[in-house]
Amino acid sequence: MHCDVHVEAVVPRVWELVTDIRLPARLSPELQRVEWLDGANGPLVGACFEGYNHHQQLGEWRTVSHVVELDEHQVFAWAVTDADGRYGEPTLDPAKSMASWRYELQAEGGGTRLRQSALIGPGRSGVTLALERWPDREEEIIAFRLRELRAGMEATLRGIKSLAEEGF
Repeated sequence: MHCDVHVEAVVPRVWELVTDIRLPARLSPELQRVEWLDGANGPLVGACFEGYNHHQQLGEWRTVSHVVELDEHQVFAWAVTDADGRYGEPTLDPAKSMASWRYELQAEGGGTRLRQSALIGPGRSGVTLALERWPDREEEIIAFRLRELRAGMEATLRGIKSLAEEGF
């Protein structure tokens, strides 16, 4: 799943915002706070950051994300792992991520086309628990979660657009 927005700001300005891992916590309804781990202070492939989330039905939980792709001014992607084993066996293996997130930037006119995408799995997540509990409601559960993710991405992209365009 993905969402796109045109931002009336140059790619380097938008890049500065999307690689600030603390920014989505200000804009997202689910992510509450984020911090770099192990002395990292910015995005590099292999760097990790901790996220704290809150969801009305699922409560609060912590994740550890791993930067898996970084192509300056073009792609910033990370895999979210269940370090505490909230949804199954604890893991820090990005190949067993609960979800993967990605920003893609492309120059468009005098501004930037910004795309945010999310992929659930392949590891266990809150969706997995819901499907195990209510297997007869699979379509409804997945549609509900996709609507939540889309709303969160749209809110984040609107916030990035607004911040990037300030002063222009």
